[in-house]
Amino acid sequence: MIFERSLQRELAYTAGAVFMVLLTLVLTTMMIRIVGLAASGEIDPRDVLVLIGLTVIGYLAIMLVATLFVSILFVLTRWYKDSEMVVWLASGVSLTRFIKPIGIFATPIVILIMFFVFVGWPWSNQQSKLLRARFQQRDEVSLLAPGQFRESAASHRVFFIEKMSPDQARVENVFVTSTENGKVNVVVSKTGHTETHKNGDRFVVLENGRRYDGEPGHPDFRIMEFERYGVKIQSQPVINTPTTTGLPTLTLLRNPTNENLAEFAWRAGLPLIAINLMLLAIPLAHQNPRRSRTINLVMAVLIYLTYSNLLNVVQAWIEQGRMSFAVGLVALHIIVAAIVVFIFWLRVRNRPLFTRAMFRRSQGA
Repeated sequence: MIFERSLQRELAYTAGAVFMVLLTLVLTTMMIRIVGLAASGEIDPRDVLVLIGLTVIGYLAIMLVATLFVSILFVLTRWYKDSEMVVWLASGVSLTRFIKPIGIFATPIVILIMFFVFVGWPWSNQQSKLLRARFQQRDEVSLLAPGQFRESAASHRVFFIEKMSPDQARVENVFVTSTENGKVNVVVSKTGHTETHKNGDRFVVLENGRRYDGEPGHPDFRIMEFERYGVKIQSQPVINTPTTTGLPTLTLLRNPTNENLAEFAWRAGLPLIAINLMLLAIPLAHQNPRRSRTINLVMAVLIYLTYSNLLNVVQAWIEQGRMSFAVGLVALHIIVAAIVVFIFWLRVRNRPLFTRAMFRRSQGA
């Protein structure tokens, strides 16, 4: 039918524009946050672009849900405002007839949402956590930065170097302090370089320096001068302990703990949210052509935020054992679906959602 092709074509254009706006907002927000983490030394600056990409992949499902809801609402609201909807309704097209073309348009988007929430979300979280773990568990030479004191969590050492070659092979004016059995060891040297032995051990070899050994508060410090002094570089293996958000979906079901079931309920809830909001947008777009479209947009934002926050609450209750998994999986979405059916019934009967009598009653109260 003509109106179906026209509706789907306009929905595609609007969805593309809405998605690009949301993607720009997410990219900007993630860039500011991740660059801040890199500046504070929590992540490797070389991994900034990779982490931004992984974060975007993780949030694609949420962006697609918002894109689907907002695009349908925008298009139908414009049709009401430009009186196109009045023409179609007067031609015998009922409001329920819009479900089929909108459903055909939304089907590939819902499939993408399912893919990204069941596959993309855990994969991106796992890869992001692995990158951060590798950076946090890097060896002591990687910690060094010219002109800065750096502490190694592996050996409780504090390093300071004044200069370093670009390949980190040679350093100048080195200061190393460590604590062992209540005694402080301080090593200073003019130059140094790194060496790797055949067994894989790595050392920072300091040249032409001094070592001070002693206990704080006691005057009997021992001073030694050396030409070469090797400091073994401590490194830790990368241990990737997956969190619930990084577990594959099948793993969640194979190990049905409260935390895993709560995570699965959240993942399964996003496609259901998309379907309910898709249907809700049809009657929600109804408005008087003389009114501004911002009212519908504000309502859409409030509804989306409320629905998604309630899903987070359900997830928390399942995790805490306050709600069973079966109830948490479907109860919220069934309630919303019933509300959608009720609003559809009001619109088909041409009844307003809110009457003046209701406002008078609330004002009188």
